Amino acid sequence: MHDSIRLENLRIPAVAVATHEFMTAARAQASALGRPGYDAVYVPHPIQDQTREEIEARADAAVEEIVARLL
Repeated sequence: MHDSIRLENLRIPAVAVATHEFMTAARAQASALGRPGYDAVYVPHPIQDQTREEIEARADAAVEEIVARLL
């Protein structure tokens, strides 16, 4: 969240991406950084044990939301 919010504060579009497991922590960090309305795009958890194909499927499912937030 820190990097994404820092970029956004510089008026550089950015989107944080995290797994659902980190939703509460990400929202707390955004609030602590003065951006309580800033939220990440969340994908299913976990990631580390997924195959390349499974990770690509998660990315495919999230890409439209990520692009929409960047525009």
